Amino acid sequence: MPHLDAAYSFALRLCGNRADAADIVQDAYLRAMRYFDTFRGLNARTWVLKIVRNQYYTWIEQMKNRQGHESLDEQHFGIQSDDVSPDDSLVQSEESLAVRSAVAALPPEFREVIVLRELEELDYKQIALVLEIPIGTVMSRLSRGRAILRDSLRLQLYPGP
Repeated sequence: MPHLDAAYSFALRLCGNRADAADIVQDAYLRAMRYFDTFRGLNARTWVLKIVRNQYYTWIEQMKNRQGHESLDEQHFGIQSDDVSPDDSLVQSEESLAVRSAVAALPPEFREVIVLRELEELDYKQIALVLEIPIGTVMSRLSRGRAILRDSLRLQLYPGP
């Protein structure tokens, strides 16, 4: 299945939970297969990410309608290299956690463009197609999202007067 890693990564960054991201991607791929005959002109990766985004918003609406559902975030564990000292590993881990936390805290419209540009490495035109917004809006949201992210990280990593 093409672009499965990109779809899962995008879904995970949007919802913040591995199990929910897997469900969103599964539903998105079912939808993609069902409507494959409507695929026209877009880059396949862009088309899949657009479906994942739409499925995420469908999922949000379903979650609003359910009572008593709690989502538990899973811990992200990485394999540490023997070449990294424990102190360096701790700093890297804290910085990585701060970045993930700051991205997750962004308002959805900024989080989407940051994830698609910085993590999925889509160009502005592809992002505009996925999000169904003008390129100028992509650039504006990206700029504002980066500024919010920078300020948030500055406060998290370098608190002080």
